[in-house]
Amino acid sequence: MIEPRNNAPRRYFVDAGGRRVLIGLTFEETFEFERLDSQALVGRGDGGIVRDGSIHRLVVVEQRWQELYAKHEGAWKAWMAQNRAEPSAGFGLY
Repeated sequence: MIEPRNNAPRRYFVDAGGRRVLIGLTFEETFEFERLDSQALVGRGDGGIVRDGSIHRLVVVEQRWQELYAKHEGAWKAWMAQNRAEPSAGFGLY
């Protein structure tokens, strides 16, 4: 999960349409990522975890979350490297 911390830059920027998006993701992907990230986990008695009563759904949801997170994380790391190399560049982060 991505949680705001006082010692790390925010991972969002404003896109050309004026919408808040995660670095490296489109508005639609950001919306999907946040929806997947906020879904409640429900524990089972045998130690497994399910979402909406289906282990298959858990696997699909987790895989998609990981795909989106990996895309975002790669873009964020590239942005951080560029930002260190060019500290005066403005990227509109908030």
